[in-house]
Amino acid sequence: MSHAESSLLSPVDAAWLSMESPANPMTITVMLRVDGLTAPVFKQFLENHWLRIERFRCRPVHKGTAWWWEEDELFRLRHHFKVVPEIFDEGQLQDWLSARLNQPLPDYRPRWCFWLLPQARGGAALLLRLHHCYADGLSLIDLFNALTTTAPDAMPAQTIGSAKAADASRWRDAGWQWLQSQVKLADTGTLDDVDTDRPDNPLDARRKQLERAAWSGLRLVNELSEYVLEPEDTATRFKPGLLGRRTCRWSAPVPLAAFRDIAQNTNCKINDVLLACVAQALRKQLEQDDLDLEEVMLHAAVPVDIRALLPDSVRPRPGELGNLFGTVFVPLPVDAQSPLESLYRVKHETRRLKRSWQPGISWGLMCSAGLLPKGWQQPIADLFCRKASAVVSNVRGTPETRYLAGCRVREQMFWVPQSGDIGLGLSIVSYNNQVQFGVVADEAVMPDPQPFLDDCIGALQGWQ
Repeated sequence: MSHAESSLLSPVDAAWLSMESPANPMTITVMLRVDGLTAPVFKQFLENHWLRIERFRCRPVHKGTAWWWEEDELFRLRHHFKVVPEIFDEGQLQDWLSARLNQPLPDYRPRWCFWLLPQARGGAALLLRLHHCYADGLSLIDLFNALTTTAPDAMPAQTIGSAKAADASRWRDAGWQWLQSQVKLADTGTLDDVDTDRPDNPLDARRKQLERAAWSGLRLVNELSEYVLEPEDTATRFKPGLLGRRTCRWSAPVPLAAFRDIAQNTNCKINDVLLACVAQALRKQLEQDDLDLEEVMLHAAVPVDIRALLPDSVRPRPGELGNLFGTVFVPLPVDAQSPLESLYRVKHETRRLKRSWQPGISWGLMCSAGLLPKGWQQPIADLFCRKASAVVSNVRGTPETRYLAGCRVREQMFWVPQSGDIGLGLSIVSYNNQVQFGVVADEAVMPDPQPFLDDCIGALQGWQ
């Protein structure tokens, strides 16, 4: 294996390293149920495909004021692939996986590890823990699609992932380039409204151009102010101060058609239905407390892909790993008097946020955090965690069955990390025309997240 030169982490990738703490590692956890997968077959798959991606042979190393990818010269696959031969039923698997969530990944090796549980009931369970600095959820879905096939005897794609991280010059001015692109888009929109074919009107056209650019600047200042000054969430049972011990649970698959039918009947998006289910489940939790729900403000931090918003100089190459998403803070209507009211209020807020610059602003702030000295990064991290009580991530998988190393993938599930004092994370993934809910909660927030998970599913059934 040739030794790779060190390469700089992008500022956003580096920010995930700066935001973690011993009690709250910034690690993505993925679980696949794969029929008939054995240790020799998967080990060969890792050697032939996974390790072809240079980044997975590298570890992040802090040098001076920056983080760098460095190849691990002592890399051994046995440090990153473990087989657990015991038999697990569903409850035992949930407890075992929760224990893994609370174990830090060694920082002296590449920060990822697979566990294979070939005798788990319901199909072999394959667990991956990966530090968030390597990739975001969308990158991992693309990677999953590249590493798996639509037929058991097909071969994975030959080109998987980018071998190198972005260089420093590409990212240093990323935020400024994004801002320029937004102003340019607004400026172009003005030109569409101007009769540029009239030769006697060049000054008027230029004046309107400048007016639109000025309004774009004012809009940016206004949206940035709203983002920074957004009120903090109400102090509820979801903000108790964390213990650093987390428990995860996941639901049985639910037909995607159930969500699609509700969305079509109400002229909403499937994501609106999912968030409305979460809001109703949170309300049921809060009804146990002596609170005036009309005075309670709760937000969900929702990741939004921003790849299409980025200028060409920063936009990732096809298959490139990394973190390219912004965060919007969606108000959750826990005071709604009916499921329908909850759904339409969620729809209104998601449409408003979709038209805003909030995703790009949050991504720009994360870029800034990754470029600042470590002592200055915490205030930016606090800016995110103060504005939300939960992280809700919805990832769309493939509608068809996929095969990993020739074995059918029955289910796929994942759990997201939470930064700062956010102690509740919900993940929703669609795959093979099914939807599954996953929840991870700090014990201070929910000692047992199963009732909350049941309430999310129950909210969906209430529509039917």
